[in-house]
Amino acid sequence: MPRLLALVALTALVLAISGPVAAEAPQSPSVSVMHGFVDQSSMTLWVQTEREARVAVTVQAASDASGGRRVEGVTRADDDFALHLRLVDLVPGTRYRYEITFDGGRAADTGSFTTQPRLLPDADPPDFSVAIGSCAYLTDALDRPGPPLGGGYEIFDSIAAKRPDFMLWLGDNVYFREPELASLAGMSARYRAYRTAPALRTLLRATAHAAIWDDHDFGPNDSDGSFAMKDAALAAFKRYWTNPSYGLPNVPGVFGKLAWGDVDFFLLDDRYHRYPNHHPPTPDKVMFGAAQLDWLKQSLIDSRATFKLIVAGGQMWNSRNRYESFLNYPAESRALAQWLADRRIEGLLFLSGDRHFSELLRIERSGIYPLYEFSSSPLTSRPFVNLSAAERANPEAVPSTIVTERSFGMLRFAGARNARTVALEAYSTSGELLWQRRIAAAELR
Repeated sequence: MPRLLALVALTALVLAISGPVAAEAPQSPSVSVMHGFVDQSSMTLWVQTEREARVAVTVQAASDASGGRRVEGVTRADDDFALHLRLVDLVPGTRYRYEITFDGGRAADTGSFTTQPRLLPDADPPDFSVAIGSCAYLTDALDRPGPPLGGGYEIFDSIAAKRPDFMLWLGDNVYFREPELASLAGMSARYRAYRTAPALRTLLRATAHAAIWDDHDFGPNDSDGSFAMKDAALAAFKRYWTNPSYGLPNVPGVFGKLAWGDVDFFLLDDRYHRYPNHHPPTPDKVMFGAAQLDWLKQSLIDSRATFKLIVAGGQMWNSRNRYESFLNYPAESRALAQWLADRRIEGLLFLSGDRHFSELLRIERSGIYPLYEFSSSPLTSRPFVNLSAAERANPEAVPSTIVTERSFGMLRFAGARNARTVALEAYSTSGELLWQRRIAAAELR
């Protein structure tokens, strides 16, 4: 039954966003494509078909006139016809083009991507940009009665037009509906509805993508580690995203690390191991759990990156957040804050989503540089405009950075090796710059 409901929802979603579409020819099944994360020598191309098919990808350098190399795979029903195709042995800093064919037939899709440039010890790191955003709601037939919760879908094309080197999705990247939470098939159908939405087609192929989750693409609203179907949610996440890694061998979750140039991104999982929000504030109440935070600490100590970005689905350091802040887990949050200060970890910045409004927070610390947290939300879900007086007057919010409309963020890393900076920017649905703040790496030491 959840599968049937999801198929109905998918049809309504496509019609609502783009109008009626013509059927594909039988010999060329429709295809959804997303560019996975790209490193210096490899890339994962995510492909999904509407039925079982043998998929072949021919990839070659854009400057190469030869036939290129070929990678093949088969999309199968037990994986919801989704396929991760690994393109390896690539050359750093090179633009590649690819062509996708099915069952030996004609080309069904084409595209291009660029590998990361090499990071040389004595050279300036590459300048690059990252798009960020959270809370992407697409309205469809499974929604409850009332005003639509989703809108402003042109934001996805606005992000693509900024030409980021990759996009980092900060959680609530899809919104499961209640009937879909009972099975992996139902969750996969919700993902499929997003991946086939015309509004997302350009963005998914315009740049590389990586993601973490929050409550709505993990389980019910404000869900936590008690959610009985969390392993199905994790399986769906792995099926539809192509992050380089997920958790540790004995510690499940979506946490992991990305690297681009001289910047490391530490992706956290704020749901799988989370105690309920209303659990008493005892020492054992955790959001991330000891194993995940031990991994984070070891990774931070090992990192030699100029900037170290810690990324979580929900806000971490906003003392005025009355909802799902990390500060509602006092023992764990105090211990991490103290550890970061004691070890004098340099170059820290935090990214988060969830709140349905955006802001840049600056949290002062005694004897060490302040912590900055950039919360970016929502992409297409309904904005939260009724902020409390305490949050609007929050002394930790950088002046003029609170945005109560749909928006996305950009991070632009630039400068010589010893003078690196990052520009934090917020943009409207149409791509208009709302604010910008530039932070020098020297300020984070």
